[in-house]
Amino acid sequence: MKMKNKIARNIGMWLLAGISVWATPVAAQIYKDPKAPVEDRVDDLLQRMTLEEKVEQMGMTGIRNFGQSSAVYGVCESPFEGLELVAELSAKAKKHARENTRLGIPPIQIAECLHGVLAYGATIYPQAIAQGSTWNPQLIEKMAATIATEASSAGVDQALSPLFDLIRDPRYGRNEECYAEDPYLVGVMGSAFVTGMQGKPDETKKGIPAGKLMCTAKHFAGYSVPWAGINLAPASLGERELRTLHLTPFEMVVKDANVYSVMPSYNEVDGIPAHANEFLLKKVLRDEWEFDGYVFSDYGSVSHLYNFHKIAKDRPEAAIHALKAGVDMEAARPDVYPHLIQLVKDSKISEELINESVRRILRMKFKAGLFEKPYADPANVKKVVHMPEHVSLAQEIAEESIILLKNESNLLPLDKKTLRSLAVIGPNADQVQYGDYSYTRDNKSGVTVLEGIKKLVGNDVKINYAKGCGITDLSKDGFAEAIHAAEASDAIVVVLGETSVILSGLGWGKGPGEGEIQDPFTTGEGYDLTDINPIGVQRDLLQALKQTGKPIILVLVHGRPWSISWEKDNIPAILEAWYPGEQGGTAIANILFGNVNPSGRLNATFPQSVGHIPVFYDYKPSAKGINRQPGTPEKPGRDYVFSSPDPLFPFGFGLSYTTFEYSDMQVSKSVFGKEDIEVSVKVTNTGKQTGKEVVQFYINDKISTVTTPVMALKRFRKIELKPGESSWVTFKLSYKDLGLWNTQMEFVTEPGEFEFMFAKSAEEIECKQTVTYID
Repeated sequence: MKMKNKIARNIGMWLLAGISVWATPVAAQIYKDPKAPVEDRVDDLLQRMTLEEKVEQMGMTGIRNFGQSSAVYGVCESPFEGLELVAELSAKAKKHARENTRLGIPPIQIAECLHGVLAYGATIYPQAIAQGSTWNPQLIEKMAATIATEASSAGVDQALSPLFDLIRDPRYGRNEECYAEDPYLVGVMGSAFVTGMQGKPDETKKGIPAGKLMCTAKHFAGYSVPWAGINLAPASLGERELRTLHLTPFEMVVKDANVYSVMPSYNEVDGIPAHANEFLLKKVLRDEWEFDGYVFSDYGSVSHLYNFHKIAKDRPEAAIHALKAGVDMEAARPDVYPHLIQLVKDSKISEELINESVRRILRMKFKAGLFEKPYADPANVKKVVHMPEHVSLAQEIAEESIILLKNESNLLPLDKKTLRSLAVIGPNADQVQYGDYSYTRDNKSGVTVLEGIKKLVGNDVKINYAKGCGITDLSKDGFAEAIHAAEASDAIVVVLGETSVILSGLGWGKGPGEGEIQDPFTTGEGYDLTDINPIGVQRDLLQALKQTGKPIILVLVHGRPWSISWEKDNIPAILEAWYPGEQGGTAIANILFGNVNPSGRLNATFPQSVGHIPVFYDYKPSAKGINRQPGTPEKPGRDYVFSSPDPLFPFGFGLSYTTFEYSDMQVSKSVFGKEDIEVSVKVTNTGKQTGKEVVQFYINDKISTVTTPVMALKRFRKIELKPGESSWVTFKLSYKDLGLWNTQMEFVTEPGEFEFMFAKSAEEIECKQTVTYID
């Protein structure tokens, strides 16, 4: 059977090379037979295509433009419009492609789906940074499945989501789109998203199930650590650091979740832009990981090779760089790849390279069933979009994402039975904030914190609202009204934060629309900062309110870790809510009043100041300096002179309204070799409320031939326990989980001692044991 398949494949390749094996062309259109093997369909269709048709498949256009020219592009982009209109446009474009073009090749319809499909009427879930702080991959898988349902109703075939970048520099504006600073946590959360959206990996090896979407893992790789935190700036990474940190989550999603597409990053690493990087796109992605999906360029990135990075003198040279590196699809508008036609005719590039890319694109189309897939029906959209269960899930994710950073004297939860009045103040108190890749920030689309609190307390508590100040506005004219509201209240909830890019039918980053706020964007793609303290006069407002003597609860609604040293020292209760989605106000109110016990945990370390960046939990042994005599302004020292290098809040940290105790740590083997090993710990809820705990497991390689972090996350699990209830948490590890990239750049597990640690956070190690690995 294998020999027959090989012969058939060779015949197909002979046809592609122009070698005639039959006197007359084959009439049967195998590629239109849904029962035929995918590779046979690809071979059959590819040999029928002209060079021009192949290159068109490597290009993209807007869905409205499809059919307005003779070109049949491989991809069409969904507009940022209502889902019913998108469905109508989808049906029209795909019907034209399949029924009115020479070969009937349908386009892949793409859409942004990071925290909901980017279209009016869709459910808006918490931003990715909030998804990451749930530490609950099952919830994220469920969310991605609902997004797939909503998007596919409008004809979408592929999501340009999720991100596998790491949060390593709070200045960088796109942190909000990322899951975490740790590669393992990112890999697990991102793979859960892909599994929910694409389907189970064993299913997707055969094809994409109905109602599911192909996913795109981005941005490959090292994108989120640019010089000075500036978007698109170069990344200074050696191969070992690149492999250990930035490639790990991508490897996980390729191998464990079978992601269908990978998007290279805009930036360069070690002088080579990702879209021209054969090491990344061929050696690692194709050869080492055996990725068989297709590489989808970031928008305009192939053009960047000549007009931004300056490694090509013109478009044709940029086309050669990108194609040879392994970029299959050029997005957005065709600018560079149309030159491939003449390059082939001039014998400057082989048509076989084009065949390889087109083969990969066609393979995904057949596996996704695009040639047989029913056209989208606008009448069906309302039946599956923004359903009550989707809205409920958005609220649940928001509730599990919110992190209680401080709760002095158990100020929280508030008791509406004893609380007579409450001031709700701040620029984000009565304004929804969803984060980048959202279609709106109109309050009509969601629940603000003010609205959530009012709904929860009803007439039991008098609410006194004042905005106080804007997000970036330097005016303090609203302070007097805010102070008056605070003085008339028993306690104060202050909602500070940022606002991010919205994408709508008005265009990229345009807006706001009617009824939307006017503050400039401060987070999102291309919105980077040099100062990560609270923006504008927001801290001044908080300090003025503190002078009233009333207890203050600070709620942060934003998209990056902030430096809140003053707030930590002076405000009794602090909640981190990130961008919490359309039900964010309800979720925050439920946390404030104890209807929900907070269970979010920090997925990124909070630095004391911008001068402390970079700061993360998995630092090297030498990272804190050698003197270890940190100083203060009153008593200067060394490493640093006026500060310690410690984080403000550590990775994995988060408080609860109950308490948990860890005990009885067990390891199945104290000495082990190339076999699995189990580690267990008993967790008990020692408080008076039901609560959820994130059990975190870390390792430390005590002695290694290359330096390794002081600790590295290897497993985690979120569990729920009633008061007095105990549960055993067990993790299975492979010896490969202890591996490193050695001096020869080989991934190995070195013999020696390893410290195993169960922890509540990177700074709260509850129990540990030393084990020995023997080769």
